Amino acid sequence: MSDDLLTVRGLVAGYGAGAVLHGVDLTVARGSITAVVGANGAGKTTLLRALSGTLRPAAGRIVLDGADLRGTPVEQLVRRGVAHVPEGRGVIGELTVDENLRLGGLWRRDRADARRALDEVYQLFEPLVRRRRHHGHQLSGGERQMLALGRALVGRPRLLLLDEPSLGLAPRVVAQTMALLRRLRDSTGLTVLLVEQNVRSALSVADQGVVMSLGRVVHTAPAARLRDDDDLRHAYLGF
Repeated sequence: MSDDLLTVRGLVAGYGAGAVLHGVDLTVARGSITAVVGANGAGKTTLLRALSGTLRPAAGRIVLDGADLRGTPVEQLVRRGVAHVPEGRGVIGELTVDENLRLGGLWRRDRADARRALDEVYQLFEPLVRRRRHHGHQLSGGERQMLALGRALVGRPRLLLLDEPSLGLAPRVVAQTMALLRRLRDSTGLTVLLVEQNVRSALSVADQGVVMSLGRVVHTAPAARLRDDDDLRHAYLGF
């Protein structure tokens, strides 16, 4: 079995006639957190949309555990273990917390394990227990982030695609979210591809860092090395 869960080669994707990604190559090691960082407009969100099937690539390969996924419908990607938490968190405001979470496991055939997964999410996110009958639009930003992550985890994904989890959140909540990702990696072997504008926070939790600029990967290195590379940070990351 390869150490890499996800391999992307020559990925080209965009909107209409305009390409945003120009031949992106990257690998994500099994049981790791890989942070994709870069300035606004670098193509980070487009990359996650292409990987999750919500945007059809024009060219390239997306290989998960040896299977080429390019062109696979979203619902099949979910069944293969790919979960996408988009920017803005995607909570359904008209549904209760409990209903939102149960949506994450509707496709699963093992109903007993789906119930266990739901219980585990409530243990991870204790504030949601008190709010389980509240509707999504009644939650705070931090609670909505918990709910979006929880809904993804109910499906027991192998690969979690997480887009800007710190957006609009207080620093304390951001730190809690990053600590949770590290804990999930260590305790369950979850593989995470994290897109994050808060570069310091992302690199503090990641194993590997991928720097994107203008739709291309311009540098890949261990996250700790990226944090310490002054020239690279000044050139691409703005600090």
